[in-house]
Amino acid sequence: MAQHMKDRVVALAGPRKAADMAKLVEKMGGTAVLRPAQGTVFLDDEVLRRSIEAWLEAPAPWAIFTTGIGLEAIYDTAEQMGLLDTLNETLQDTSIAARGYKTSNALKKRGLAPVVRDDDGSTSGLIRSLAPHDLSGQRVILQLHGESAPKLVEWLQQRGAEVQQILPYKHIPPLEEDISLLVDEIVGGKVHAVAFTSAPQFRFLADYARAHGKLEAVLEAFRGPVVAAAVGKVTAQGLREEGIERMVVPEEERMGSMMVTLGRYFAQNQE
Repeated sequence: MAQHMKDRVVALAGPRKAADMAKLVEKMGGTAVLRPAQGTVFLDDEVLRRSIEAWLEAPAPWAIFTTGIGLEAIYDTAEQMGLLDTLNETLQDTSIAARGYKTSNALKKRGLAPVVRDDDGSTSGLIRSLAPHDLSGQRVILQLHGESAPKLVEWLQQRGAEVQQILPYKHIPPLEEDISLLVDEIVGGKVHAVAFTSAPQFRFLADYARAHGKLEAVLEAFRGPVVAAAVGKVTAQGLREEGIERMVVPEEERMGSMMVTLGRYFAQNQE
Protein backbone atom coordinates (compact mmCIF):
# COMPACT_ATOMS: atom_id res chain seq x y z
CA MET A 1 0.00 0.00 0.00
CA ALA A 2 1.38 3.42 -1.01
CA GLN A 3 2.92 5.47 1.80
CA HIS A 4 0.51 8.36 1.19
CA MET A 5 0.24 9.13 4.91
CA LYS A 6 3.96 9.33 5.65
CA ASP A 7 4.56 11.67 8.62
CA ARG A 8 0.82 12.37 8.95
CA VAL A 9 -1.15 12.05 12.19
CA VAL A 10 -4.80 10.99 11.83
CA ALA A 11 -7.22 11.21 14.78
CA LEU A 12 -9.96 8.57 14.72
CA ALA A 13 -13.18 9.95 16.22
CA GLY A 14 -15.23 6.75 15.88
CA PRO A 15 -15.13 4.09 18.61
CA ARG A 16 -16.19 1.30 16.24
CA LYS A 17 -13.49 -0.55 14.27
CA ALA A 18 -10.92 2.04 15.35
CA ALA A 19 -8.21 -0.65 15.62
CA ASP A 20 -8.81 -1.75 11.99
CA MET A 21 -8.64 1.85 10.79
CA ALA A 22 -5.48 2.49 12.81
CA LYS A 23 -3.81 -0.47 11.03
CA LEU A 24 -4.72 1.03 7.64
CA VAL A 25 -3.27 4.41 8.59
CA GLU A 26 -0.05 2.72 9.73
CA LYS A 27 0.16 0.66 6.52
CA MET A 28 0.09 3.95 4.61
CA GLY A 29 2.95 5.27 6.71
CA GLY A 30 0.91 7.45 9.08
CA THR A 31 0.28 7.56 12.81
CA ALA A 32 -3.24 6.98 14.15
CA VAL A 33 -4.43 8.38 17.47
CA LEU A 34 -7.69 7.13 18.97
CA ARG A 35 -9.87 10.03 20.12
CA PRO A 36 -13.41 8.69 20.53
CA ALA A 37 -15.77 11.65 20.10
CA GLN A 38 -18.79 9.62 21.21
CA GLY A 39 -19.40 6.95 23.80
CA THR A 40 -20.93 3.59 23.10
CA VAL A 41 -24.15 3.50 21.12
CA PHE A 42 -26.76 1.41 22.87
CA LEU A 43 -30.28 0.24 22.25
CA ASP A 44 -32.91 1.88 24.42
CA ASP A 45 -35.29 -1.10 24.70
CA GLU A 46 -37.97 0.46 26.86
CA VAL A 47 -38.46 3.56 24.70
CA LEU A 48 -38.44 1.44 21.55
CA ARG A 49 -41.07 -0.98 22.92
CA ARG A 50 -43.40 1.87 23.89
CA SER A 51 -42.95 3.53 20.46
CA ILE A 52 -43.70 0.29 18.60
CA GLU A 53 -46.77 -0.40 20.74
CA ALA A 54 -48.20 3.11 20.18
CA TRP A 55 -47.53 2.86 16.43
CA LEU A 56 -49.11 -0.56 15.91
CA GLU A 57 -52.18 0.33 17.99
CA ALA A 58 -52.77 3.40 15.78
CA PRO A 59 -51.01 2.79 12.42
CA ALA A 60 -49.82 5.82 10.48
CA PRO A 61 -50.22 6.26 6.71
CA TRP A 62 -46.47 6.90 6.27
CA ALA A 63 -43.28 5.40 7.69
CA ILE A 64 -39.79 6.76 6.97
CA PHE A 65 -36.80 4.51 7.62
CA THR A 66 -33.35 6.10 7.70
CA THR A 67 -31.03 3.16 8.54
CA GLY A 68 -31.04 -0.58 7.90
CA ILE A 69 -29.78 -1.32 11.41
CA GLY A 70 -32.62 0.74 12.92
CA LEU A 71 -35.20 -1.15 10.86
CA GLU A 72 -33.69 -4.47 12.02
CA ALA A 73 -33.88 -3.28 15.64
CA ILE A 74 -37.59 -2.50 15.23
CA TYR A 75 -38.21 -5.96 13.72
CA ASP A 76 -36.21 -7.77 16.44
CA THR A 77 -38.05 -5.92 19.20
CA ALA A 78 -41.48 -6.48 17.59
CA GLU A 79 -40.65 -10.20 17.38
CA GLN A 80 -39.74 -10.32 21.10
CA MET A 81 -43.06 -8.59 21.85
CA GLY A 82 -44.98 -11.15 19.78
CA LEU A 83 -46.02 -8.41 17.33
CA LEU A 84 -44.13 -9.49 14.22
CA ASP A 85 -47.25 -10.37 12.21
CA THR A 86 -48.93 -7.12 13.23
CA LEU A 87 -45.84 -5.17 12.15
CA ASN A 88 -45.73 -6.95 8.78
CA GLU A 89 -49.45 -6.37 8.14
CA THR A 90 -49.17 -2.71 9.19
CA LEU A 91 -46.24 -2.07 6.85
CA GLN A 92 -48.02 -3.73 3.92
CA ASP A 93 -50.62 -0.95 4.22
CA THR A 94 -48.13 1.88 4.85
CA SER A 95 -46.46 4.19 2.34
CA ILE A 96 -42.76 3.65 3.05
CA ALA A 97 -39.90 6.07 2.41
CA ALA A 98 -36.29 4.90 2.77
CA ARG A 99 -32.92 6.61 2.95
CA GLY A 100 -29.81 4.67 1.86
CA TYR A 101 -29.21 1.38 0.06
CA LYS A 102 -28.80 -0.60 3.32
CA THR A 103 -32.28 0.50 4.41
CA SER A 104 -33.79 -0.47 1.04
CA ASN A 105 -32.07 -3.87 1.19
CA ALA A 106 -33.39 -4.48 4.73
CA LEU A 107 -36.93 -3.65 3.50
CA LYS A 108 -36.58 -5.83 0.40
CA LYS A 109 -35.54 -8.75 2.63
CA ARG A 110 -38.90 -8.32 4.41
CA GLY A 111 -40.80 -8.24 1.12
CA LEU A 112 -41.40 -4.48 1.33
CA ALA A 113 -40.76 -1.91 -1.38
CA PRO A 114 -40.43 1.79 -0.55
CA VAL A 115 -42.59 4.17 -2.57
CA VAL A 116 -40.00 6.91 -1.97
CA ARG A 117 -36.21 6.58 -2.10
CA ASP A 118 -33.52 9.23 -1.71
CA ASP A 119 -31.55 9.95 -4.88
CA ASP A 120 -28.10 10.10 -3.26
CA GLY A 121 -28.03 8.47 0.20
CA SER A 122 -28.56 11.76 2.06
CA THR A 123 -31.38 13.35 4.07
CA SER A 124 -31.56 16.16 1.47
CA GLY A 125 -32.00 13.50 -1.23
CA LEU A 126 -34.82 11.93 0.76
CA ILE A 127 -36.53 15.33 1.13
CA ARG A 128 -36.27 15.91 -2.65
CA SER A 129 -37.92 12.55 -3.33
CA LEU A 130 -40.66 13.14 -0.73
CA ALA A 131 -41.47 16.62 -2.09
CA PRO A 132 -44.08 15.55 -4.71
CA HIS A 133 -46.16 13.71 -2.05
CA ASP A 134 -48.94 15.42 -0.12
CA LEU A 135 -48.17 14.91 3.58
CA SER A 136 -50.56 17.53 4.92
CA GLY A 137 -52.47 16.23 7.95
CA GLN A 138 -50.75 12.83 7.64
CA ARG A 139 -49.13 11.04 10.57
CA VAL A 140 -45.58 9.96 9.77
CA ILE A 141 -43.52 7.42 11.69
CA LEU A 142 -39.87 8.46 11.48
CA GLN A 143 -37.19 5.92 12.43
CA LEU A 144 -33.94 7.54 13.45
CA HIS A 145 -30.61 6.02 14.38
CA GLY A 146 -29.52 7.49 17.66
CA GLU A 147 -29.62 11.13 16.62
CA SER A 148 -32.29 13.62 15.86
CA ALA A 149 -32.82 14.80 12.28
CA PRO A 150 -33.90 18.41 12.84
CA LYS A 151 -33.83 19.29 9.14
CA LEU A 152 -36.06 16.37 8.14
CA VAL A 153 -38.46 16.83 11.09
CA GLU A 154 -38.76 20.56 10.40
CA TRP A 155 -39.39 19.94 6.69
CA LEU A 156 -42.09 17.32 7.44
CA GLN A 157 -43.79 19.67 9.91
CA GLN A 158 -43.71 22.53 7.40
CA ARG A 159 -45.51 20.21 4.99
CA GLY A 160 -48.24 19.74 7.60
CA ALA A 161 -47.24 16.23 8.70
CA GLU A 162 -47.53 15.02 12.29
CA VAL A 163 -44.20 13.33 13.10
CA GLN A 164 -43.86 10.43 15.53
CA GLN A 165 -40.18 9.62 16.07
CA ILE A 166 -38.92 6.16 16.86
CA LEU A 167 -35.45 6.31 18.37
CA PRO A 168 -34.01 2.82 18.65
CA TYR A 169 -30.50 3.95 19.62
CA LYS A 170 -28.90 6.46 21.92
CA HIS A 171 -25.47 8.01 21.38
CA ILE A 172 -23.59 8.64 24.62
CA PRO A 173 -21.43 11.74 24.97
CA PRO A 174 -17.67 11.07 24.90
CA LEU A 175 -15.38 11.26 27.91
CA GLU A 176 -14.49 14.88 28.58
CA GLU A 177 -10.74 14.20 28.60
CA ASP A 178 -10.89 12.56 25.14
CA ILE A 179 -12.86 15.39 23.53
CA SER A 180 -10.84 18.12 25.30
CA LEU A 181 -7.58 16.57 24.04
CA LEU A 182 -8.96 16.27 20.50
CA VAL A 183 -10.11 19.93 20.46
CA ASP A 184 -6.65 21.08 21.63
CA GLU A 185 -4.89 18.90 19.04
CA ILE A 186 -7.09 20.29 16.24
CA VAL A 187 -6.63 23.91 17.31
CA GLY A 188 -2.88 23.38 17.82
CA GLY A 189 -2.48 21.67 14.43
CA LYS A 190 -1.04 18.55 16.15
CA VAL A 191 -3.17 16.28 13.93
CA HIS A 192 -3.32 16.49 10.14
CA ALA A 193 -6.77 14.92 9.81
CA VAL A 194 -9.75 13.78 11.86
CA ALA A 195 -11.81 10.84 10.58
CA PHE A 196 -15.50 10.86 11.53
CA THR A 197 -17.71 7.77 11.18
CA SER A 198 -20.99 9.40 12.32
CA ALA A 199 -22.51 12.88 12.46
CA PRO A 200 -22.94 12.88 16.29
CA GLN A 201 -19.14 12.61 16.71
CA PHE A 202 -18.68 16.04 15.21
CA ARG A 203 -21.76 17.38 17.00
CA PHE A 204 -20.31 16.35 20.40
CA LEU A 205 -16.97 17.91 19.43
CA ALA A 206 -18.63 21.15 18.26
CA ASP A 207 -20.80 21.35 21.41
CA TYR A 208 -17.75 20.94 23.65
CA ALA A 209 -15.71 23.50 21.65
CA ARG A 210 -18.64 25.96 21.68
CA ALA A 211 -19.03 25.64 25.46
CA HIS A 212 -15.31 26.37 25.90
CA GLY A 213 -15.14 29.28 23.45
CA LYS A 214 -13.06 27.30 20.95
CA LEU A 215 -15.52 26.55 18.15
CA GLU A 216 -14.30 29.29 15.79
CA ALA A 217 -10.69 28.15 16.34
CA VAL A 218 -11.72 24.55 15.53
CA LEU A 219 -13.54 25.61 12.34
CA GLU A 220 -10.56 27.78 11.37
CA ALA A 221 -8.20 24.79 11.84
CA PHE A 222 -10.45 22.70 9.57
CA ARG A 223 -10.20 25.44 6.93
CA GLY A 224 -6.40 25.36 7.20
CA PRO A 225 -3.94 22.71 8.34
CA VAL A 226 -6.42 20.02 9.46
CA VAL A 227 -8.65 18.10 7.07
CA ALA A 228 -11.96 16.47 8.09
CA ALA A 229 -12.78 13.05 6.63
CA ALA A 230 -16.37 11.74 6.70
CA VAL A 231 -17.21 8.07 6.09
CA GLY A 232 -20.27 8.86 3.94
CA LYS A 233 -22.85 11.40 2.81
CA VAL A 234 -24.94 11.43 5.99
CA THR A 235 -21.90 12.05 8.19
CA ALA A 236 -20.67 14.70 5.71
CA GLN A 237 -24.08 16.43 5.86
CA GLY A 238 -23.81 16.56 9.69
CA LEU A 239 -20.36 18.18 9.40
CA ARG A 240 -21.61 20.73 6.87
CA GLU A 241 -24.51 21.69 9.13
CA GLU A 242 -21.97 22.53 11.87
CA GLY A 243 -19.90 24.73 9.56
CA ILE A 244 -17.23 22.45 8.06
CA GLU A 245 -16.75 23.41 4.41
CA ARG A 246 -13.82 21.33 3.16
CA MET A 247 -13.81 17.58 3.71
CA VAL A 248 -12.74 14.27 2.23
CA VAL A 249 -15.65 11.88 1.52
CA PRO A 250 -15.17 8.52 -0.24
CA GLU A 251 -17.38 7.45 -3.17
CA GLU A 252 -18.14 4.19 -1.37
CA GLU A 253 -19.37 4.45 2.22
CA ARG A 254 -16.71 2.26 3.85
CA MET A 255 -14.12 3.02 6.52
CA GLY A 256 -11.36 1.53 4.36
CA SER A 257 -12.42 3.67 1.38
CA MET A 258 -12.35 6.76 3.61
CA MET A 259 -8.72 6.07 4.58
CA VAL A 260 -7.65 5.39 0.97
CA THR A 261 -9.37 8.62 -0.16
CA LEU A 262 -7.69 10.54 2.68
CA GLY A 263 -4.32 9.06 1.64
CA ARG A 264 -4.89 10.28 -1.92
CA TYR A 265 -5.81 13.72 -0.62
CA PHE A 266 -2.50 13.87 1.30
CA ALA A 267 -0.55 12.70 -1.76
CA GLN A 268 -2.10 15.50 -3.87
CA ASN A 269 -1.58 18.13 -1.16
CA GLN A 270 2.01 17.52 -0.13
CA GLU A 271 3.30 20.41 1.89
